[in-house]
Amino acid sequence: MTQDELKLAVAKAAIHYVVEGSIVGVGTGSTANFFIDELASIKHKIKGAVASSEATAARLRAHGISVFDLNDVSSMPVYIDGADEITPQGAMIKGGGAALTREKIVASVADKFICIADGSKLVDLLGKFPLPVEVIPMAQSVVMRKLNAIGGEARLRLKDGQPLLTDNGNVIIDVHGLQIADPVAMEAEMNNIVGVVTVGLFAKQGANVCLLGTSEGVKSLTF
Repeated sequence: MTQDELKLAVAKAAIHYVVEGSIVGVGTGSTANFFIDELASIKHKIKGAVASSEATAARLRAHGISVFDLNDVSSMPVYIDGADEITPQGAMIKGGGAALTREKIVASVADKFICIADGSKLVDLLGKFPLPVEVIPMAQSVVMRKLNAIGGEARLRLKDGQPLLTDNGNVIIDVHGLQIADPVAMEAEMNNIVGVVTVGLFAKQGANVCLLGTSEGVKSLTF
């Protein structure tokens, strides 16, 4: 199976976690896009969705799915999103799509985080995928120095030769070369750096379930 076929398989499997009559939290990225397209087939059964990015909101609306502001939502049964890496314990690296802060906020409101990913995303040790950190622009240089001191190589993420800006107007610093043995501790350490908005480690509050696409079918991991 191709990677896209695996992503489609887990997107279809995730539909079973959607609670009828509820609002669904929806993530950002290529796997989440497959889920949005599948969600359209049952849009008459849900109240709507909360989007973790402007791109996700636009895709939901294009399918005729109502998009709610999170400030108007007190609870959600599930948040469904992909991951750049996930461990057998449910800790994740996210933020390849630069939506890490909004993803973490929306996920914090949901009762369950359902991670959907192809099998290549399952790793024993986080860090091969560069760790995204969202940073206030004026703090870029000082934060990069402090991230380098932790042991990685901090690089400003660019798009078309210019700093990529998030939906929040901030920059992304990707930290390369990390081996994250204690993701909960590293999440706390990086989040405490002044100027950091959030780090793309979802470890203190990781996934509850991972639907993993493999050549043998969709495997369900529960944490």
